[in-house]
Amino acid sequence: MIISSTDTTSLRSPILIMAERAALIRAQGRDVIDLTLGEPDFNAPPHVLEAAHAALEGRLTYSPSNGIEPLRYAIRMRMKAIRNLDYSDDQVAVGCGAKQIIYNAFQATLKQGDEVIVPAPYWASYPTMIKMCGARPLMVPTTLEAGYCLTAEALDAALRVARSPKWVILNAPGNPSGSLYSSQQLSDIAEVLRRYPGVMVLSDDIYSEIRYTDDVYQTLAAVAPDLTHRILIVDGVSKVYAMTGWRVGWGCGPTPLITAINSVQSQSCTQTSTLSQVAAVAALTGPQTLVKERNAIYRQRRDAALNVFEACEAIDVACPEGAFYLLPRIRTIKDDQAFALTLLEVGVATVPGSAFGMPGHLRLSFALDESVLIEGCERLVQKIKASA
Repeated sequence: MIISSTDTTSLRSPILIMAERAALIRAQGRDVIDLTLGEPDFNAPPHVLEAAHAALEGRLTYSPSNGIEPLRYAIRMRMKAIRNLDYSDDQVAVGCGAKQIIYNAFQATLKQGDEVIVPAPYWASYPTMIKMCGARPLMVPTTLEAGYCLTAEALDAALRVARSPKWVILNAPGNPSGSLYSSQQLSDIAEVLRRYPGVMVLSDDIYSEIRYTDDVYQTLAAVAPDLTHRILIVDGVSKVYAMTGWRVGWGCGPTPLITAINSVQSQSCTQTSTLSQVAAVAALTGPQTLVKERNAIYRQRRDAALNVFEACEAIDVACPEGAFYLLPRIRTIKDDQAFALTLLEVGVATVPGSAFGMPGHLRLSFALDESVLIEGCERLVQKIKASA
């Protein structure tokens, strides 16, 4: 796909655009509560920082495009421990965050005219990455009543009308919904996929360990092992270990796909930072107690924000089962993008729901201090009441 200068604005992440506007307001000395970015307000775990400091004493050289061997091994062991999935070394690709793995996978497999099934609400970057690869996103709406999850019936209907379907995206816990799939839902989806053998599945599990339930995490490859040769599982250290800036993500999948992803990687940025990879090994192999502790804090923040919104009749909002976002529907607004800009005037930065395929909604991150979060939600509610 050739991108002209007039296309660049539309290709930019709407999340980053709103975050930049919030930063500009703050630079002007004005008060703004930023609820835009999905970035934990914690630091990386102490043992991760210690490993990085120790690595600085040595010589940091190029690494293989698919990552250093200790990291690939740690990823494989983590996949076995958490998802009971076995992957060989040549079935692991390491990249500059989960985002790059997804983009590399699309670059390696999509051509002009191909289609990707994208359940809405969706992470805002999916459609743009698909278009940049010359393909077309096919949006499939979900409902609050269905837990914002793709149903087998909706998937079958979309695949029946698609001309050249290549991928189906599953993201759970979802961004921005926080929704999880049950084992039965995934089994039903698998049954549909068996009728379309040429379609691959992108299982974006980046929030898999940020959950507010004790139930075993369900991912399609574990529920339907006969489909593993068509599934790419994407994960990383950014969210669960609060290592967003370290830029380490990975994909686990069939060897031919991983080989193609690694080839794309070798011709773009070659590798992710060797120092970051050493830190990621420490994150995966070190103590995991902080994960549960931080999830408890996220849950408390989630409940505090929901408590504010439940007092406003103009807001409908689901209780997310994972991740750290709320997706409130504002009944009294007609244009969520205009309303998000208006909210900046009262010192609250959000992302319009239309960026996620959900017009009339807003996406809020609750990965920040609870008192600040509550203040931001209260400002939002006050603005809604004032605009009614």
